[in-house]
Amino acid sequence: MNVAIAALSAPAQLNGVSRHAANLARALLCQRGISAVHFLAGEWQQGMFPELVDECDPRLHLHWISLRHGNLSRLAWFFAKLPQLSNDLKVDLVHLAYPAPVRAGAMPSPVVVTLHDLYPFDIPENFGYLRSMVSRRIVRQCLNNVSAVACVSASTRSQLTRWFGVEMANKAEVILNAVESKPAASRSPLLERGGGASFILCVAQHRQNKNVPLAIRIFANAVGKGILTPETQLLIIGIPGPASALVKKQIRQSRVEGQVRLLSGVSEAELQGCYRHCKFLLAPSSIEGFGLPIAEALLTGCPVVCSDIPAFREIGHDAVRYVPFGNQVLEGYNRAIREVLVEARPNALRLQHLSPQVIGSQYLDFYRKVINMSCAPEMKRQLNVRSLS
Repeated sequence: MNVAIAALSAPAQLNGVSRHAANLARALLCQRGISAVHFLAGEWQQGMFPELVDECDPRLHLHWISLRHGNLSRLAWFFAKLPQLSNDLKVDLVHLAYPAPVRAGAMPSPVVVTLHDLYPFDIPENFGYLRSMVSRRIVRQCLNNVSAVACVSASTRSQLTRWFGVEMANKAEVILNAVESKPAASRSPLLERGGGASFILCVAQHRQNKNVPLAIRIFANAVGKGILTPETQLLIIGIPGPASALVKKQIRQSRVEGQVRLLSGVSEAELQGCYRHCKFLLAPSSIEGFGLPIAEALLTGCPVVCSDIPAFREIGHDAVRYVPFGNQVLEGYNRAIREVLVEARPNALRLQHLSPQVIGSQYLDFYRKVINMSCAPEMKRQLNVRSLS
């Protein structure tokens, strides 16, 4: 099977969507039934993907798309250019790494989309009024025009049902993100710049649902109560966004300017080093589609203290400490942090159900089902011939 992954997205630095796209490519390349993976990304993204995908596999073809780096140019490319490119590459299926405009009648093959979340509907504050309205239209247009939807969690599929009804949810299948243990940097300038200080890790973009200001309050409160030593730092790794001003304001109000470090553009190897050396991962999100930092932390044996939300429960089960929201949220985090600090560091978990081999097999089965439902008998016959050759 010949598959195209459309991974053009705005950030030139790693985020959840770009990491999903790379992990999807790796998962598909674990399957013998995949003859080619055409990975489509913007020229501005060239720096982030080589360390995440195995360029040595001859079935992987990286295509760096040249266009103006802007939202309108990117959206226009999905609508106007992707159909012709898909036809030129003779792909059997196109996989959108996130919702984007789809010109359904022009696509020469079935199209599926990964649905990470429904933030434009659940928490429009992430985008602002105008952008949330535009994002909602794009999501609706995409979901209506694709052949099928791959939800990254049961939580996301539940939200899909809530906002779009059972009929739309019937187009969806839950396939978790592929996550695997990756090597850490042998020497990390990031950690060395910290002078060897102990630190707490928070991996989050500056968006409302990530609750980064709350993470700062939790950290400052734990230091003030003597639960964390004054030398402890809080490393927040994530792309700046709509909540950046609130994040910086909270740092000033909490008077922790010298203890909180805001970082972005961190390499995969350095991020893995942070998981391995931090005291624990702090994740107080209010809503998530998939708890990627939770999974990555568990794979390294990193303790986790996080909010009690469905997406985190799906990944963490009983291996992490959950803190419910409410009037006593700071006290709840204080208790959880005390418990984590006195316990031995947990063993790394395997999370075999999230391995590229397992997730790749699920996607291959998903693709075959979509193609069988979408293709004319002659197209299916040609596909079977190619698969056997």
